[in-house]
Amino acid sequence: MYNVIVVDDQNMSRQVFENYIENSDDYKLLYSLDNAETVDVYLAMYQVDVIIMDVVMTSGISGLDAAKKIKKTYPQVKIIIVTSMPEVSYIEKAKAYGVDSFWYKEVQGMDFMDILDRTMKGESVYPDKAPVQEIGCAQSDDLTSTELLVLRELTTGASNQEISARLNISVNTVRSHIQHMLEKTGFDNRTELAIQARVKGVVISDNR
Repeated sequence: MYNVIVVDDQNMSRQVFENYIENSDDYKLLYSLDNAETVDVYLAMYQVDVIIMDVVMTSGISGLDAAKKIKKTYPQVKIIIVTSMPEVSYIEKAKAYGVDSFWYKEVQGMDFMDILDRTMKGESVYPDKAPVQEIGCAQSDDLTSTELLVLRELTTGASNQEISARLNISVNTVRSHIQHMLEKTGFDNRTELAIQARVKGVVISDNR
């Protein structure tokens, strides 16, 4: 039997994962936590086989940052990142940090317990891409990778000059990307574009 820790700051979501584990003969729920900051304490005290962890936490470090830290000290512990946010960088970061598998909460067609079983057998299960979200008149995959980089910085309230410095591109290039995104989405201004991108989870800044 595999020992499981669930980490999710949303009560309803956490209860869903608790039910999955408690209704299985192959897994035992050790603890269910609402933040990722104390996970390493439980890892030091108990034999943990797998952690099911959300990305976005309202307080403390993100699930991805916690996963990176955990994998350095406890590489044998399996980690499955779960999220309802379609932020395109999450999959790349999870792979880079050594996360074993990745699951989108709202996407049908991938049964969570099947992913959990496959992960415990040594398989790394990832979606092919982030879910597509509507953003104004466009789809999130209508935006180029560079436009998404600019948009992520835009959600922080950064000026064109600040975005230029952060991404090492010219101010004119920043203006051009923003204008193209406004044309694609049909939004009237950069503020509306940034707000809708953040609400839909299309891009989420690390400095949120």
